[in-house]
Amino acid sequence: MQPIFVLVHSPSVGPSTWHPVAEHLTAAGHLVRVPSLLHVGAGAPPFWPRIVATVRDDLRQVPPGSPLTLVAHSNAGLFVPAIRSALDHPVTGSIFVDAALPARVGPTPVASPEVLDLLRPMAVNGRLPRWTDWWDEADVAPMFSDPVVRQTVVAEQPTLPLSYYEQRIPVPEGWDDHPCSYLLFGPPYDVLAVDARERGWRTAHLPGAHLHQIVDPAGTARHLVELAGSA
Repeated sequence: MQPIFVLVHSPSVGPSTWHPVAEHLTAAGHLVRVPSLLHVGAGAPPFWPRIVATVRDDLRQVPPGSPLTLVAHSNAGLFVPAIRSALDHPVTGSIFVDAALPARVGPTPVASPEVLDLLRPMAVNGRLPRWTDWWDEADVAPMFSDPVVRQTVVAEQPTLPLSYYEQRIPVPEGWDDHPCSYLLFGPPYDVLAVDARERGWRTAHLPGAHLHQIVDPAGTARHLVELAGSA
C-alpha cells in the first residue's frame, strides 16, 4: 500500500508553505494530508502536546492501518519523534526538509540560547512578530519568487509567544525505528544534513533558500517520492 504523505509545516509559518507540493503529489497520484498548526500558539506552554494532538486529529480521516510518510519542514522537525510516538497508524518513513533535528537524546530545545537572545528584545507583551518580520528584506525576498505566494505565506503567519521557542520537546526512545532521511535546501541547514548523514540517514540536496518548496514544488515533490521510496 502506498504511504500517505503527511506534510507538517513549521509552526512559525503556515500550511500554505506545503500546499504547492501537496498539489504536485496529488496530481502524481499520491494521497496527502497537510495539518494546520496555525492555532497551536494559543494558551499556555508547553505547546508541543497541541501540535501532536493536531496532527493526530487530522489523521482521524485516514483509514486505520494506512501507512504514513511524515514530512517535516524547518522547526517542525523537532516534533517528529513526539508525533510519531503518538500515532496509531504505521509510519514507514520520516523526511526532514531543511529541518531542525531532534536531539539524539532528548529533550530538545526549540531554540538555542543564541536565538533566544535574538528573540527576547523583539517580544511585545510576550509575543513575537511574524517570522518574516524578524529579518531584513534582503534575507526574506530570495525565499519568494512569486509575489502572490509571498502575500499568502506572510499573511497567514502566526505571532507566536516567546514561550513557544523556550519550550523543550521530548524525544521518546525508539521513535526512529523506521527509515529517516533528510532533504537539504541550503545553509545553514547543511550542518544538519551532515548530522543526518552521520546518523545513517539517506540525504539529498535540492539547492535553494529555506522556503524552496514554494519556489520549486515539483522538484521538492519528486525528491520526497524518491526518499519515501527508499524507505
